[in-house]
Amino acid sequence: MTPAKPVPLLNAANVLTVARMVLVPVFVVCVVASRMTHDGWQLAAGLTFVVASATDYVDGWIARTHNLVTSFGKVADPIADKALTGAALVLLSFYDKLPWWVTALILIREWGVTALRFWVIRHGVIPASRGGKVKTALQILAIGWYLTPLPPSLAAVGPWIMAAALVVTVVTGLDYVARAIRIRRASLAVGGVYPAPPEAPAVAPQADEPVA
Repeated sequence: MTPAKPVPLLNAANVLTVARMVLVPVFVVCVVASRMTHDGWQLAAGLTFVVASATDYVDGWIARTHNLVTSFGKVADPIADKALTGAALVLLSFYDKLPWWVTALILIREWGVTALRFWVIRHGVIPASRGGKVKTALQILAIGWYLTPLPPSLAAVGPWIMAAALVVTVVTGLDYVARAIRIRRASLAVGGVYPAPPEAPAVAPQADEPVA
């Protein structure tokens, strides 16, 4: 049998992942420059956030379609996602656009799910759920709404979108906890451990799944 051709580290999916990581500090600079009061810089921040978020879906599609999943991507992709979302939430709270407890709850859930994935990686993989994808879409929409300078009537919709995102974030987070416990218990019940295959090192799944 012909051995599988190794996936090159330098590929389109990884380039987009790195681009998203580079856009995080650019986004932060735009928000700080705007102080959430200067429409020009605020609009630039919103556009940077939307473009960076879009690369998550594009690099995931490229990686799956062209079989370009790499160990680097598996680690860097979720880090880039959480860095972007985390920076946006923290800055919105810093400029009093979003309550700190909302930011804390979302970040605890995001990093908690990542920790869960590592906790059960030897017993199985927790796949991304539809709820997780809805959560991601709602978070992006809510953050983008807050960042975009809008007339008061439209800006008032932002908290409702964020409320929906928060509910889905918490519910899917609890679902991931339950699924992780079930996977671990099922594995231990049969005395089994499911190691990752040689070509897939035991690291967090690439957020091709646009993420948990």
